[in-house]
Amino acid sequence: MTRIPEPEQTDLGPAYEGRLLERADEEVVDQGVAFDLGTLVSRRRVLSLLGLGAGSMALAACSTGSTSPGSGASSGDSGLASGEIPEETAGPFPADGSNGVDVLEQSGIVRSDIRSSIDGGATAAGVPLTLTLSILDMAGGDVPFRDVAVYVWHCDAEGGYSMYSDGLEDVTYLRGVQVADADGKVTFTTIFPGCYTGRWPHVHFEVYHDVDSISDAANVIATSQVALPAGISGTVYALPGYDGSSENLSQVSLASDMVFGDDGGALQMATVTGDATSGYTAALRVRVDTTTAP
Repeated sequence: MTRIPEPEQTDLGPAYEGRLLERADEEVVDQGVAFDLGTLVSRRRVLSLLGLGAGSMALAACSTGSTSPGSGASSGDSGLASGEIPEETAGPFPADGSNGVDVLEQSGIVRSDIRSSIDGGATAAGVPLTLTLSILDMAGGDVPFRDVAVYVWHCDAEGGYSMYSDGLEDVTYLRGVQVADADGKVTFTTIFPGCYTGRWPHVHFEVYHDVDSISDAANVIATSQVALPAGISGTVYALPGYDGSSENLSQVSLASDMVFGDDGGALQMATVTGDATSGYTAALRVRVDTTTAP
């Protein structure tokens, strides 16, 4: 007889393997396909990390051909990126007009180097990072999603967000828009973001149909975040200028992170190469499905 898994009772309601059940009145096996796929991904990642026998390794190989998120490099362009990019919160500091200020209405926001403010004023200090996102159109058969506009933003080395944090209200650095080329790629020159309390190192991004659409946040077709691997993050955070980031990183994990905790960032973990002296290059494949609601 097959044993039906029992949900765990938490303060927030019934849960299974640490994830709240969306259908609280139904059994674990009746939570739907999305929940089942999330469970499968989580189990496969655990097996691959622990190396539990040949059968387990074969299962892990089916789900990923990359190293673990805690290592120096990760799975941005690997077979792991086989699902739609998870829809995530834009957070409290998007500056897209949905939460107060709007940087997307400013002339000069379309740029590749986002280290300085749009007006050429303040410049964010930190280890250089080149971020490339490859946007794919799932509805079109995973063809490069050319001409879409991608808005990227993230915190500085001290964990502050321009336009919101104390002392940065008049600063617009670490925010910018790029239009995808024929290969669906956008590239930004920036710095490695710091790690602040309660969050895994990350970069926010929104995808719009075209550059004319960025004038209204309601036009966004995908909102998600890029995760950065622990090994490289730890190396960066040991350097001057990233005070507090090492301690903050030690107190959070991919499993406990409010955004990446569902599946360990399986579809959002960037491939990162380089070194702290010359800088790092991060890449992530982003599959966007325009047939589903953001």
